[in-house]
Order: sequence, then C-alpha cells, then structure tokens
Amino acid sequence: MKKFILMCTAVFACFSCSTIDMAKRYPNMVADLDPFTVGTVDVSFDQLFSSKVKAVPVTVIFYPRENTVALEFRYELVRYRQFWDQAGRQRFTDAVELYKHDFENKKLETRYNKTRAVYGKVQSHIEWETFKFTSTYKSSPILELGYRFRGQSPYFAVLQRSAKEETGVMSGSDIDSQQITMYYTKAQGDTLAGLFNQDFLRDQAGVSAPQAAETEAENAADQGDAY
Repeated sequence: MKKFILMCTAVFACFSCSTIDMAKRYPNMVADLDPFTVGTVDVSFDQLFSSKVKAVPVTVIFYPRENTVALEFRYELVRYRQFWDQAGRQRFTDAVELYKHDFENKKLETRYNKTRAVYGKVQSHIEWETFKFTSTYKSSPILELGYRFRGQSPYFAVLQRSAKEETGVMSGSDIDSQQITMYYTKAQGDTLAGLFNQDFLRDQAGVSAPQAAETEAENAADQGDAY
C-alpha cells in the first residue's frame, strides 16, 4: 500500500509539472531556460579614501524566462545583482549613444548635479548578500543615466540610488540598499550595450524570432519610461 501511494504521488507530481502554463507564469519569457552567463565587462567603482576609481569585472547573466539581465559584481565585500529589463536595456543603449555624441562634440560639462541623470532614469531591482551563506536582500532602486568627471576624465555613469529593503528578512531593522555609482568608458559602454542587445540574447538562448511578449516590451522600450 505504501509503495502504491508513493507511485501515485510521483505520477501526480509529474503531471502537475507538465501542466504548468509557462507562458502565463513568465509573460516576458524568451526561452524556458535557466539563467546563464553571456559575458563580462570591466566597470569602475569609487574607492574608499581615494579620488580614483577602480575597475572591477562584472558578470552579465541572462534570465531567459524573465527576459532580464543581471549585472553581478562585488563592491565593498558585498555581492550585488543589478537587474535590467528589456526597456531598461534599450534605455541604457540609447544613453550611451547620447553620451558618445556629447563627448565627440565637446558638449560635456563638469557640474555633476546637471549631468547625473541627463540621459534619463530607469526602474530597477537589485539583490545583495553580505556573506555567501547569509540571507538575500532586495530593493527596487532608480538608476540614473548620465556622466561624471573623475579627475580630468569623463565617464558614462549609472547611479544606483539607495532604496528601502523589501524582503523584511531583518525584522524590525531599517535597511536600505547602498547608493553606488558605476563608471563606464565609451568602449565599456559599447561592450555592455552589445551584451544587452535583444537579438544577441535571443541568439544565445537559441531563439531566432521574437515572441509577442517581447514585441510589446520593445514597443515599451521605444516609448521610454516616466522616471
């Protein structure tokens, strides 16, 4: 009898898995695949007690079911994953092109309060862990797209603003995600824009044609956002 019950349970489990409506569960899905790395890019960050920036390798991870890309990096001993949806990725690409145009035409100015979000803002969400085996924290910060001079050198810059932690894993604690600026040279911005490209991501996932949900996301990306 016990063996029969176990067999029934296994059959039910298999049946349940096979009847999951993946398209409904993941409306923006590109492919039914687990996340995988599509490349890396060097990005510079501020250093404590220094006016210089330091280049750090950032891993670019594609999540095909969610149609999002995560930038995974370490900053001040904390591991972060910064997520970009399709509209945000297109906004980043457009911003890099605008920055390159301003750079080549000598239109850059040094007043950071004027330049920190000159190319717009993107809604994001992030995850971070302070140590490998501790809880994962989450928040939904605004990313400001602009540029900033560090010394005599200008950089395309993404400012990840501070935002309230959302999971409540530290009950009773008032935790915010850290404000972080990520600095890109023109070449690094181009590299990440290439890894953000939707056709490239579809190709990496083995998908040749956009699905309806992706077409809607592309239209949203063309329209920009209200932040």
